Amino acid sequence: MSSISPTENLLSGLSDRQREAVTHTDGPLLIVAGPGSGKTRVMAHRVAYLVGEKGIPPWKILAVTFTNKAARELRERCERLVGGGSNELQVRTFHGFCSRVLRSDGEHVGLKPEFTIYDADDQARVARRILDQFDIDPKQFPPRALLSVISDAKNNMRSPAQLSRRTETYRDEVAARVYEAYEGALQRANAVDFDDLLLKTFQLLEGYPEMLEKYQGRFEHLLVDEFQDTNALQFQVARLLALKSQNICVVGDPDQSIYSWRHAEPSNLTDFQSTFKNTKIVTLDQSYRSTQIILEAADSVIGNNDGRMEKNLWTENSRGTRITVAEAYNEEEEARLVLEAAKELKNKDGITRNEVAIMYRVNAQSRAFEVACNREGIPYRLVGGVKFYDRKEVKDILSFLRLISNPADDAALERIINVPARGLSARTVTELREVAVSNKVPVLDVILDVMRVNMGDEEPRAYHVDLATRALKSVTAFGDLITRFIEQSLALDTNELIDLIVERSGYGAMLREDKERGEERMENLQELKASAEQFAGSEERGQLTEFLENVALVSDVDGLQGGDDSEVEEEAITLITLHQAKGLEYDAVFLVGLEEGMLPHSRSVDDPTQLEEERRLLYVGMTRARKRLYMFRAFQRRFRGQSGSQMASRFLLEIPDTLVTNRDIRGHDRVADRMPDPMWTKRSASTPAPRPATRSAGDAFDAGDKVRHKAFGEGVVVSSSGTGADTQVTVAFSGQGVKRLMLSYAPLEKIVEEESAQQFDPDEEQIEVQDPDLFAP
Repeated sequence: MSSISPTENLLSGLSDRQREAVTHTDGPLLIVAGPGSGKTRVMAHRVAYLVGEKGIPPWKILAVTFTNKAARELRERCERLVGGGSNELQVRTFHGFCSRVLRSDGEHVGLKPEFTIYDADDQARVARRILDQFDIDPKQFPPRALLSVISDAKNNMRSPAQLSRRTETYRDEVAARVYEAYEGALQRANAVDFDDLLLKTFQLLEGYPEMLEKYQGRFEHLLVDEFQDTNALQFQVARLLALKSQNICVVGDPDQSIYSWRHAEPSNLTDFQSTFKNTKIVTLDQSYRSTQIILEAADSVIGNNDGRMEKNLWTENSRGTRITVAEAYNEEEEARLVLEAAKELKNKDGITRNEVAIMYRVNAQSRAFEVACNREGIPYRLVGGVKFYDRKEVKDILSFLRLISNPADDAALERIINVPARGLSARTVTELREVAVSNKVPVLDVILDVMRVNMGDEEPRAYHVDLATRALKSVTAFGDLITRFIEQSLALDTNELIDLIVERSGYGAMLREDKERGEERMENLQELKASAEQFAGSEERGQLTEFLENVALVSDVDGLQGGDDSEVEEEAITLITLHQAKGLEYDAVFLVGLEEGMLPHSRSVDDPTQLEEERRLLYVGMTRARKRLYMFRAFQRRFRGQSGSQMASRFLLEIPDTLVTNRDIRGHDRVADRMPDPMWTKRSASTPAPRPATRSAGDAFDAGDKVRHKAFGEGVVVSSSGTGADTQVTVAFSGQGVKRLMLSYAPLEKIVEEESAQQFDPDEEQIEVQDPDLFAP
């Protein structure tokens, strides 16, 4: 009876091509691995083969990848296969490996072992300090834009002196000066940024032969995962490490290169053969993940890109179900139809929520799905981000709106009192808070008192605040800003008010400075405006209150279980961007927003290179699906402040009709017949307007109350103090500014809304629907 050798046992279950990739251990190897082809399994078995069959000590093998998650998964698989000595395996991210090298030998390139790694905020603070030192206007030269130039220079291995020699404009000159000062600041602080981890490791290996020899001797075999996502520096570090042994194995797929904005060079994979002569190429084109129909559809899309390394995906899985291509009227209906289809998958096919993912191009698209999940009581998890209404920029603008709606909201005030930065230090805010607490009034009352006196009011201060002259000016400016917003809230719709806040507060300018995430964050604010439009039709202040109440309910933690993986105990649908979906897989995938300008993104449609990357991004999304793939577009979508009919994505036309079903399940000719959702129905034209109710001078007025004055018209109470006839009320009047009134001399009428007999009755048929099933909730 013959026994199975360890090698045969290790290779059992591998396909012929996978075995070929595992057992080729001498010389350079390029593995072109299609989606779902088992590349992580191949890498783990290759490490085990090197250790078990070739006798290579584990510490002589270096495997690098791009995310901590991928490195952890690869390490765990290797440990299971290698057994003893697995703790000596070097499986790291590129940045993690470079950090270890520099901790050990970074003194050659000016680093002490305890160096600090600066994140984006640290970098921005350093850049702002340098601009201040040079007396350069940060509005004209935004810090993050300059940091982007510096990052480009480092990734192209250009020093400050080299960048300086390439200057053609004054802007180039400023960038070069800031770059030099920035490097000096990092050196004095014994700090590096993430680009430095790669650059200084390259400088160490290239500039110090003894260091290169040390690390070439240490690592006899190098494995690099996701090689299509390497940048120029990562390629050079890998090249130097493998220059002597030539034992380098790189794994990747040019069709899944989607990170050019991170300096990734997909040509690194295609140019590998010219860098390492006698490279063996193994193509893994058998998918163990998707059905044949999904693979054929993905191939038909990606085949429109030029200059590819050809591979034809195939599988032994079933042929599967046709892809569903569907059209919704707008993003709200898109979300509802997707959730209905997900429910049907569970009921008919047994595909649970945990195996369903909704994928989109930009983060802002999650908003409609979060709202729909909450309304339907469907748990969800948001991968790689925070819930829409918890995103910083959204919470900031909502805090402005909350303060405008309720001037006594101290929590909202303290969140945005110095956002964007307006010269109000933590000490100033603390002083204002302490005075407000001791006098038992809202903080805004104290601020308005400071503003009143500082603007020349002859009446004495109500509250004593000890502030420096500069702080007094900043407090006055903030108080004036908020009171003007309150005044405008009487005349503007909520989405118009959001526009006003974003621009007048300086928030928009701050986001435009952020070259890395500013556009994405601004898109989130445009999505916030779109959600506010649902409440149009009410009078302005009531509209604002209604909107804020809805947001508070949507973002309540009890109504949104599943926003964080750590909190999810029940099954939950995954919401995720296409960029974050790399490396994941699900039984059912819903790709949404398949429209021109969304996917492909509007930034890419006129650039052939970027358009090909958009196509690769869709290819990545399509190949995440194991069994079912849905592709949705909306006939109408509001995005970046604009709404209107949308053209279907050109990528949809690249999928053969034989692979698609339900391509035209929704037509826009039925739009006019839509039944309004009772949840969003507004006051009808016949609903009486609010009427004033006369109040005596002794009645209480609260911050946020809407009032009427015979001379000044309608306004909103900002603050109120005193009792009875001695009550003093500060009111922001539409078109009249902020007034301080004594009720004994200037009686006010509080406007209250009367219940209308013609409010919407959800049980009463409002609109005739030709097809009741079409728009059923």
